[in-house]
Amino acid sequence: MKISLIDPLEVKESYIEEQKEKLEKLGHEFTYYKESAKDEEEKIERLKDSDIAIITNKPISKKVIENTKLELIDVAFTGVDHVDLDACKENNIKVLNASGYSDDSVAELVIGLTISVLRKFNQNRENIFNKENNYLLGSLIKGKTFGVIGTGNIGKKLIELLKVFDCKIIAYSRTEKEDIKALGVEYVDLKTLLKEADIVSLHIPNNKETKNFLGKEELDLMKEGAVLINCARGAVVDNDYIASLLNADKLRAGIDVFDMEPPLPEDYPLRNAKNVILTNHVAFYTEEAMQIRADIVFDNLYSYLEGEIKNEISL
Repeated sequence: MKISLIDPLEVKESYIEEQKEKLEKLGHEFTYYKESAKDEEEKIERLKDSDIAIITNKPISKKVIENTKLELIDVAFTGVDHVDLDACKENNIKVLNASGYSDDSVAELVIGLTISVLRKFNQNRENIFNKENNYLLGSLIKGKTFGVIGTGNIGKKLIELLKVFDCKIIAYSRTEKEDIKALGVEYVDLKTLLKEADIVSLHIPNNKETKNFLGKEELDLMKEGAVLINCARGAVVDNDYIASLLNADKLRAGIDVFDMEPPLPEDYPLRNAKNVILTNHVAFYTEEAMQIRADIVFDNLYSYLEGEIKNEISL
């Protein structure tokens, strides 16, 4: 089989070379690129003779898929909304993901953004350069009610980290899990969570059912001054409306994901909003997570070549 890694996995090149040598000993052809393709035409060129594509979070469109003879796309990412899954289904292409590689990284950034918002990092940085002592009063996670929306792997990891902060944790999820309840977490309906939580963190995928999951109706239920953290997907929140709430001093937020990949246009509402700390879609992006991701991706690949399917996405 011809296997093409068309995006860099951001691990040591020696690791990739080891995989190349192993695959070639197994009788396969393996090609990798040190930079991502610039456009669809370059992706098609890289994949035109390939049986298997390994990609990261760069989009793979219907046009690209229909101009290849792929049988497998091995995605080095948890979400697969950047892959045209309908085109994959039409062309009988299996899709695998690297679920779980960044659970710790995302959960830690949620904590980091929460503290950054509560302790007013943005405003305090500006005050360092003021002539007058102008301290800004912050607040603690301790004693707050922390609402977790989605109790999959990342939601669970976040809950485990939150236990040391001595806060009340409530959760909403389509499926209530006994291991989450065992951590002392109370499941509630979505409206109750939004009304009661001082801090809300999102951990749901982006799909047809979750687009604008938190729209005007839901966001208006949140307490005045509550904090929304989104390290999940940008499209699950009405970002235009949340920007208006931020500017009206009704909510605060820490946001890592948007309706598009950064850089954000100058007129993007969240870019110019008050009461928000923005990060550059980096929740998943740690040295440790990149290595775990690569390990999962190649484990998926070797298993597939041996006739076993791991981490398959239902199409």
